[in-house]
Amino acid sequence: MSRVEIKIAGFGGQGVILAGMIVGRAAALYDGKDATLTQSFGPEARGGACSAQLVLNSERNLYPCVVQPDILVAMSQPAYDKFLPELKAGGMVLYESNLVSIRDQGSSLRQYGVPATRVAEDMGRKMVLNIVMLGFFTAMTEVVSAEAMTKAIQDSVPPGTTRLNIDAFKQGLQRGRQLLDESRDG
Repeated sequence: MSRVEIKIAGFGGQGVILAGMIVGRAAALYDGKDATLTQSFGPEARGGACSAQLVLNSERNLYPCVVQPDILVAMSQPAYDKFLPELKAGGMVLYESNLVSIRDQGSSLRQYGVPATRVAEDMGRKMVLNIVMLGFFTAMTEVVSAEAMTKAIQDSVPPGTTRLNIDAFKQGLQRGRQLLDESRDG
């Protein structure tokens, strides 16, 4: 794997920063990659715009900042609208399908949606939508292994919520793998 730039974006309160931290931890501690994370959020604690930018590399990262993302994870419409123009040609967009209406960007972008909020609500805890997105991200991108993500989630979530978060991750992972299987068959 060479350098991969990732931007995860959404509203404050969706767990965007935690999602970025989990991806970075999984890559660096469990997959042996170099990972850097920067974050940005508005003055509002909840409801304001926020993003996490990650650079993953099998070699040492000589420049830690995202220049042009290869992957955009959009968990809100404003995040999608703001960051889509920054995406590299041929890049991948993973979006929360109940909150984001995608624009047709031609054949160069690969855009895939998952109803992460609904999945999380069906599990009884809307707050794990970010972990559902991480499962979907893991299946669709394969830049971090499922095993590494599972370990990083276990290390990162509050005590007593581990099983719920692992189940949310598995739900997103399953949906991503199912989508990939369908696209190969069709």
